[in-house]
Order: sequence, then C-alpha cells, then structure tokens
Amino acid sequence: MRTVTLPNTRLHVSALCLGTGELGAWLTGRDSERLLEEFLKLGGNFVDTAHCYAFWLPAGAGCSERELGRVVRTLGVRDQLVIATKGGHPSGGAAYPRPDRYMEPELVTRDLMESLERLEMETVDLYYLHRDDPRVPIDEIIDALNGHIRAGWVRAIGASNWSTARIEQANRYASEHGLRGFVISQVQWSLAIPNWQVTADPTTRYVTEEDADWYARHAIPICAYTATALGYFAGSAKGEQSFHNPVNAQRRERAIHLAQQLGVTATQVALAWLLHQKPVTIPIFGTTNLEHLRECMRSAEIALTPEQVQWLAHGDRSYASS
Repeated sequence: MRTVTLPNTRLHVSALCLGTGELGAWLTGRDSERLLEEFLKLGGNFVDTAHCYAFWLPAGAGCSERELGRVVRTLGVRDQLVIATKGGHPSGGAAYPRPDRYMEPELVTRDLMESLERLEMETVDLYYLHRDDPRVPIDEIIDALNGHIRAGWVRAIGASNWSTARIEQANRYASEHGLRGFVISQVQWSLAIPNWQVTADPTTRYVTEEDADWYARHAIPICAYTATALGYFAGSAKGEQSFHNPVNAQRRERAIHLAQQLGVTATQVALAWLLHQKPVTIPIFGTTNLEHLRECMRSAEIALTPEQVQWLAHGDRSYASS
C-alpha cells in the first residue's frame, strides 16, 4: 500500500487509516489483536483513536485508548504504527462531562496526559484537537501544543472539525513565530453528502468543494472520517438515516454501476473516490469484522480515471458509461 508523508514531518502513514472508536467495547481480547494484525498484514500502519472514545457505549470513555495500547503491547508492534489520538472535545452529557471552555490549554493538556496514560505510551505520533472553540485565542492553542512537542509527548499536531479559516490562522501564527503548525485535518468527507448541516453543530464539519480547493492549495492532507457514509453504499440502516437524499441516491446508483463494471463493491468505489481526490485524502474506516476490513483495504488497489471521479459525484457526461 502506498504511503503519505505528512508535511514537515517524518511520519509516513498508510493511504487508509483504521478507526478504533469501538475498540474495547464491541471488540476486545484476541479479536482486537486479529484486527490489528490483519491491518498491518495488508499494508496499514495509521491508527486513529481519541480521548472521548467510546463514551456513547456501555464500556465508557477511554476504552478505545486502553484496548489499543494493550493490543500494541501484546503484539509488540509500536514501531510499525503511526498512532493518532485526539483531545479537546465538548461535553457528551453525563457519560462524558466537560467544562464549557473545553479547549482551554490546561484541559487539553490534561486530556493528553490521560491519553498517554491509557495508551501506556510516552509519545503519540499525531495529536489532533478534536473540535475548535473560537473563544480560545489561536496563539494560546499553538503555543501550548508546541510545548507538548518540545516535551516529547507529541510528534506532530492536527486539527479535527476546524474551519479552514482557523487552520490558516493557526498555521500563519506558527510560521511567523518559528513554531509547528497543523500538518493534517480530520474532517467528515465521503462520496455521500450528509443530511446534517454544519450550522446545527458548529463544532463538527464536512468538506465542501470550496474547502477541498483550499486544502489542495495549501497542501494539507485530509483524514476523512465517516468515509463509507455509515455503510450507505452497502444499504445499511444507519447510512440510510444519515445520508439518504436525492443527490446521494444518484451517487450510490453510479457507484453501484461502476462497481459492477470493475468487479468490486460500491463501498470500495466510494473509498477509491476519496483516494483519488485533490487534496491528498486518507479515508478512515472503522470495523469489527475482518472481511469488511479486507474489503476496505482493497479499495486502495482500485484505479479510477479523472472522468470516473467526476462522474461519480456529478454524473458528468464526459464519462461514457456502458
């Protein structure tokens, strides 16, 4: 599998990222180990977790980091992985209570220390800020994160669910002061456009065409979460609820049609569509099933033409479908 070098770092990450939101909850013990073993076997090395995972499940917050750390130690594969975690998340209610100003540097520092303790690691390769809070000045945020880099707790930093304007502001400040800026942005993106609106929750975002142009111009990779649209292209109930609309229905039809031509699945086509985007895009997928893992990983082998990429999203007539 090809790798992506994160800008201004020595981190080389696989073209697909394994999300571990349900690790330690629905998947534990030897089953967790088999999943990571297979991911590595198929060429993956980029693994994503977060301080808040999985507060929405009975196992509670922190289970993903604890289980991931255990699996990595059991398998002895720390040096084969690029591990990312995230901190700075708003309140999730009683299951994940947080102060109103959840992005204050002191709280993010505490998140990081707890994440390292759960993972039982001295350093995390990539540390994302899970959300943004414009009330916190950008200089305080970048100064604090660079302190973590100097301390050796973090190798590189990323933004998650941040606007392109705030990322640009942060990286400009970092450049002007000889500091490290954000090297990647984790944000929702898939071939299917979500039904939810950014304005409904300003702390979550998905990639618009304007955003994609901005990331391409600034050479900042996107790590795309919900890359399979919750299984929408496979007809899952969750996907239908969150992504079904007239535009997406047409996109799914085209994905199914092209998948039949290529001898692959519509989910693989949707992931391949992301892998062929400009800017560089690394899809994140989560699974507890080895066959689904293999299906997603094989999407990296699919070559699409520029016309096919355009046609999947817009039905452009320049692609001659048979």
